[in-house]
Amino acid sequence: MSATSAATVTAQRRMGVLSRHEIQTLLLPMATLAVVLAPIFWINPNTMSYFGLGLLLNLAVPMILASMAQLCIIAVNDLDLSIGAFISLVSCIAVTWLPERPVLGVAALVACVLLYAAIGALVELFDLPSIVVTLGLSFVWGGFVWGGWALILLPMPGGATPQWIQDVMNLAIPVIPTPIVYAVLIALCAHWFLMRSSTGVRLRGAGGNPKAIVRSGGSVVRAKALMYGLAGVLGILSALTLVGITTSADANIAQRYTLISIAAVILGGGSFIGGKVSPIGATLGAITLGIAASFLSFLNIAPKWQIGLQGAILIIVLSMRILLSARGERQ
Repeated sequence: MSATSAATVTAQRRMGVLSRHEIQTLLLPMATLAVVLAPIFWINPNTMSYFGLGLLLNLAVPMILASMAQLCIIAVNDLDLSIGAFISLVSCIAVTWLPERPVLGVAALVACVLLYAAIGALVELFDLPSIVVTLGLSFVWGGFVWGGWALILLPMPGGATPQWIQDVMNLAIPVIPTPIVYAVLIALCAHWFLMRSSTGVRLRGAGGNPKAIVRSGGSVVRAKALMYGLAGVLGILSALTLVGITTSADANIAQRYTLISIAAVILGGGSFIGGKVSPIGATLGAITLGIAASFLSFLNIAPKWQIGLQGAILIIVLSMRILLSARGERQ
């Protein structure tokens, strides 16, 4: 690469412009989203309207935020099997303590984030398998370790979402449906922070090249603690946006978000090793998986088949990615 072209690439990265490799990574998630959208638009053309798209993407924002939380964990070569239970617990806090005892509610949310960060540090310090730790953590959020806090806070569906959260989620933006605007903002902010800022690059280094982090005087333990803490913050935002839409909660409201978040990151071009992630791709993946469930509703197919369809989409996309990678290597 010449000095001029290298300088151009560096300037593009500083400005946040997508590189050629990043664009190629996004082509498959974009094509998958188009394939899922096409039959929905064909079956019901009204979904292409402002109101139709808003309704179709109604639950996209909490799914995207949950996927971003999972992306932070996958970026450091770990996997979080507790994010769904965590979001469910935060949802219960949001509709009980936040409106009635806001100080206690905020303190509980801060404690949740700190616990998440501590888990990240412990995973690295003692070389613990993140799958086992986070699986156990899922029982902490909603199980016997915390005395079943989610069930104690909300033994049956109900509660009341604070009005300010509802106002944010019910905001009417002209021309472009609000979920699309929120999705774009989340994707761009996450992309800039994780893929362009120096802090994000160093944090991802804990997954991509931890030895280099140590040699440069950094701390992998600190990096993982920060990424786990960031995942906790994003999980809280996912829960708040979710209850802003549903206006209530229950102890199992987001259990399925665990598998959806993992699938969205991988569907969007992420990898379980090497710190390879794509915030924009994960956003497209979350939207695709959310719309896939709506597609079954359009066909009047039972919701129990939703996970099967989402799994089929993931398998097909991964197979295509492997084929394309093999073809690229041969060329």
